[in-house]
Amino acid sequence: MTLLQDLRRIATLAGPVLVGQLAVIAFGVIDTIMAGRASAADLAAVGLGGSIYVTVYISLMGVLQALAPIAGQLYGAGRHAEIGLEVRQAAWLGLALAVPGMLLLSFPGPLLAFAQAPPELVEKASRYLQMQAFGLPAALGFRIYSALNNAMSRPVMVTLLQLCGLAIKVPLNALFIHGGFGIASMGGPGCALASAIISWVWCLSGALILGTGRAYRPLGIFAAWSWPMRQRLLALVRLGVPMGLTYLIEITSFTLMSVFITRMGTITLAGHQVIANISAVAYMLPLSLGIATSTLVAQAVGARDLPGARRIGRRGIRLAGSLAVLVGVALWLLREPLLNAYTRDPAVIAAALPLMLVVALYQAFDAVQVTAAFVLRAYKIALVPTVIYAVSLWGIGLGGGYVLGFRLLDWMPAFTEGARGFWLANSISLGVAAALLVRYFVVVSRQK
Repeated sequence: MTLLQDLRRIATLAGPVLVGQLAVIAFGVIDTIMAGRASAADLAAVGLGGSIYVTVYISLMGVLQALAPIAGQLYGAGRHAEIGLEVRQAAWLGLALAVPGMLLLSFPGPLLAFAQAPPELVEKASRYLQMQAFGLPAALGFRIYSALNNAMSRPVMVTLLQLCGLAIKVPLNALFIHGGFGIASMGGPGCALASAIISWVWCLSGALILGTGRAYRPLGIFAAWSWPMRQRLLALVRLGVPMGLTYLIEITSFTLMSVFITRMGTITLAGHQVIANISAVAYMLPLSLGIATSTLVAQAVGARDLPGARRIGRRGIRLAGSLAVLVGVALWLLREPLLNAYTRDPAVIAAALPLMLVVALYQAFDAVQVTAAFVLRAYKIALVPTVIYAVSLWGIGLGGGYVLGFRLLDWMPAFTEGARGFWLANSISLGVAAALLVRYFVVVSRQK
């Protein structure tokens, strides 16, 4: 295929994924705004509880994400009936993962103690996490539905449900936070109950669509009963556990960075949080491109079109990197309007402004590394990328950020001190990860 045809295929899949990812991010924004209007304690509890929940959920969700490359290769090979079997096995794995996850969230005392939560936040944060525990099995079930649809090049079916969930998020939040219709006011923890209910709506709707949709009939998902099958589950676990660890490394690298920057004062932390949120929104574009490219590569590998898989992977990585450069330029040019949209506090804007240049520069590194990692997963390769992430993000990113941020070396220039040091080290770590992942993709794609 021509370059334009490949780029069009990637963009066609990435568009709906991007819309869905932005809808999910909007959940956090809505919770922050509405909990903040309830009280400062509710806002803090939602922030603390949300950080813990996301860490648990994303780690477990990453394991189930292994279904995407497996189903994608089977779909490309035309082995549709096997996809239904893999979905049933993924459901068993999801149930097994939900048990420890629900226990952690239902009894969050040790997690809150580790986070050194102030006593006044423990009760609200505990209730928040306990309500999220109720929705965790459904959230994992919806992840299976999402992985399957992405593997079949049907991301619109996921995005539509995500947009419907977003539409009912605000009224559900308002009902549970402030009370009404016989329901007592819950404050910030009500945000978690709203999200849990939406997760169940998504999960049950997804199951209904899979059971009745014409496009899914060849898969025979509900046509037969399957007990857990050792070999199938081991294949999911061997691929999924490294993927889950990768997600954990990514999220904890940012979480721990925030913990360290907290020691630098409230204003510095506030500036960092604004930049982190801008960066998270910008990250949705390369993430969507990575998912789309991975889908097409997995299908090509399944169809034994290895030159095609290599070509699409290479072009997807280049597209993500090129667009990220444009996004970085836009962030820098629009830095003042963006920061003013987040806060009117001159001190916070002054703390955030120097970080914008670093974030603008690292967009390309971030885009290349995430797309390359997704492409490697399409080849069912996850262990080596996990090692690369651990060394880069934890070693260079966090370790280097600590050295720079707190200026442990006197000869380091002053501009690397403070929050900027952490962001500089994080950028360097992403650059290293991008280079190693791309190089590994080149080696793998030539050997296949």
